Amino acid sequence: QVHLVESGGGSVQTGGSLRLSCAVSGYTSSNKTAGWFRQTPGKEREGLAGIRAGDGYTFIAASVKGRFTISQENDMNTVYLQMNSLKPEDTGEYYCATDCGAGKGPYGCGYWGQGTQVTVSS
Repeated sequence: QVHLVESGGGSVQTGGSLRLSCAVSGYTSSNKTAGWFRQTPGKEREGLAGIRAGDGYTFIAASVKGRFTISQENDMNTVYLQMNSLKPEDTGEYYCATDCGAGKGPYGCGYWGQGTQVTVSS
């Protein structure tokens, strides 16, 4: 059974940084993928970043490019989202997901964590 647990969320002032972690267990695949998403009230869940373990490919959404980076270690046992230069509009619930790809599940990923809240104050 695949299990994801996010951590590292919290409150920070504008311009600050946070690093989110996602502990992944039970995920076995020959082509591991993971992503970070953000949910804000009244808006669709937004894909922020993705990573593929096999070749190290990463994707960063235009809305956070230059400020956020995604990384992983230990064959995707942990996935990180480094967030710098945070803005109030970055406030939201952040979700980690794995097994991402076409037709894999809601928003393109098969397994999801419970989320961690990030609040950026001005």
